[in-house]
Amino acid sequence: MNHPALPLFPGFAHQQIEVAPGLHISAMLGGQGPGLLLLHGHPQTLAIWHKVAPTLARHFSVVAADLRGYGDSSKPEGGPDHAAYAKRSMAQDQVVLMQRLGFDQFHVLAHDRGARVAHRLGMDHPKAVRQMVLLDIAPTLAMYAQTTEAFARAYWHWFFLIQAQPLPERLIQADPAAYVTDVIGKRSAGLAPFDARALAEYQRCLALPGAAHGLCEDYRASAGIDLVHDREDTAKGRRLEMPIQVLWGEQGVVQRCFDPLKEWQKVAKQVSGQAMPCGHYIAEEAPDALLAQVLPFLNQTPA
Repeated sequence: MNHPALPLFPGFAHQQIEVAPGLHISAMLGGQGPGLLLLHGHPQTLAIWHKVAPTLARHFSVVAADLRGYGDSSKPEGGPDHAAYAKRSMAQDQVVLMQRLGFDQFHVLAHDRGARVAHRLGMDHPKAVRQMVLLDIAPTLAMYAQTTEAFARAYWHWFFLIQAQPLPERLIQADPAAYVTDVIGKRSAGLAPFDARALAEYQRCLALPGAAHGLCEDYRASAGIDLVHDREDTAKGRRLEMPIQVLWGEQGVVQRCFDPLKEWQKVAKQVSGQAMPCGHYIAEEAPDALLAQVLPFLNQTPA
């Protein structure tokens, strides 16, 4: 059966790839060249990349994947310690996915939650990642440690989604389509930048069985087990080894509440980056500006 998002990705093919027994990752595949893994954020799916994927596919073998718990990927139970949604587990999915597709080394371009998975992927599998672009986040530990009233008001969902189940799941499941448009539409750009087909994909996928739970577990893990792993890195002096490009929206909350370049320089050895002329959803609000930054960076392949 054709995937509903295929019209957004002309020339691409969809695959469901088993990365662990009974656990599948959904991915759009297109292009040729070095591997490039694209990871989306909340409350979205791989469809966020539809405005940039065709151009990227002229330079790379593009793999746009749904994170576990999101899109059409598997949505396991989180467990009492939420370890099934630790960024370590979610990163492992993507490493295996790329290996199954023939890429032991690859580039990463990741937004929001996907960028948190990418951070852990780079820490746990440094030899797998050539270069990494992270969109509109500061490191998770820094954001929790520096939470202010302004941040808590703007990123209320960080504190809503981590509440014990089933409360947030039940509220999301009551109207998943409204959750998507309310969360996305209340950012700086409103709903204007979003293709109606992409919005329909986000809404379709959040209504799938287990999707609300997966979304909540992602955040519960980040407020618990992920912080343990991040503190272990800090205590042992571990930092990201590969070149990192950090881009963030000049109209977004990360710009207002944090110093993203400074925070990433604390956890990575080679960091460059700048603010972009948009809000949070860079790949959909400012695709041409994103490509203008990403392509030169990723094409400077380190030795």
